[in-house]
Amino acid sequence: MIKLLLKTFVKNSENVKDKKVRESYSVLSGVVGLICNFVLFVVKFIIGTVTGSLAVVSDAMNTLSDTGSSLISILGAKLANKKADKDHPFGHGRYEYIASLIISFIILFMGFELLTGSIDKIKDPQPIDFQVIPFIILGATMLVKVWMYSYNKYMSKKINSKILLAAAKDSIADVLSTVVVLIATIIGHFTGYAIVDGILGLLMSFLIMHSGFEIAKDVIDTLLGKAPEQELVDELSSLILSDECVVGIHDLIVHDYGPGRHFASVHAEVSDDCDIVYVHEKIDAIEVKAMNELGVMLVIHMDPVSTNNETVDGLKQMVSKIVSDINPDYSIHDFRITDGQNNKNLIFDVVAHVGISEKEKTELRNRITSDIEKNNAGLSCVITVDTPFV
Repeated sequence: MIKLLLKTFVKNSENVKDKKVRESYSVLSGVVGLICNFVLFVVKFIIGTVTGSLAVVSDAMNTLSDTGSSLISILGAKLANKKADKDHPFGHGRYEYIASLIISFIILFMGFELLTGSIDKIKDPQPIDFQVIPFIILGATMLVKVWMYSYNKYMSKKINSKILLAAAKDSIADVLSTVVVLIATIIGHFTGYAIVDGILGLLMSFLIMHSGFEIAKDVIDTLLGKAPEQELVDELSSLILSDECVVGIHDLIVHDYGPGRHFASVHAEVSDDCDIVYVHEKIDAIEVKAMNELGVMLVIHMDPVSTNNETVDGLKQMVSKIVSDINPDYSIHDFRITDGQNNKNLIFDVVAHVGISEKEKTELRNRITSDIEKNNAGLSCVITVDTPFV
């Protein structure tokens, strides 16, 4: 069913890196969600009114909020696909993240409204009128939500969309909340404990708010600049290192300006005795390949390093081992030597863990310097400690 919808309404649906295709995915999801959620709202609201169940009415209102979420999904997809302009040279892709954040706020608000309503219900419980047919219909609505969860989850993976992932999480939360409503209805009817409706409504409110909080947290992390997905880092690294001219990379930085809109920079180590014009052409080719294959606008800075000097190679291996013995996760780059009359300066960068303090950096530099100089007279160290961005 999902694949049939995509094939019918999304042209070139497999070309998910195309911005127009991504937009069509989100619009299709929004329109289908709009229709399904509105129908479910009407059904649940009628059942809740007939049976007098606050939990059912609250569930209906939550579904109505999902209708608004579907509208926001459509609008977010349209805005995210706007072309770059002079004020936004990186495009408008982050509109999709903002739309996801708005959806999370809607979910949190509806959860809070249910919380306050449930507390009132606990204070003043009202009897629930159990009727078989409305009960069965309400149960059947879960099947629709399960399907909505399924297609949103599938589409979110296809196009790496936070909006659709938020919609999927919202749908599965609705399924769980409807289960709670059904349980409350059964218990309230057969035991006479109407207060159960309010208690389970209270539990459901926490469930809804937790879902909204998780969505908001994920989006805010992205907007603040969280580390890129390891899969993208591995693909970029592999693509760059696959060229014979590149002997190593470091200082890879990736910026996310919306799904399919990544900008990256990296230092690529190349031999210091190579033809610089030839290597520059190869570097340009790598940048073009990164855009065509990964959709990443890549800028590469060339770092010349010695590759055919036994003395430099030996000293580099020695320093690498010393740093690795201190911490296996640490590494070095930009290693070079300057010769003086009485000693040699070893100049290099050490990549340490994120969050390392200035005091720890000083202690690390002192320890590395001590370990090198105690057995190697005539060697001095100039060490820069930095941290990874991926």
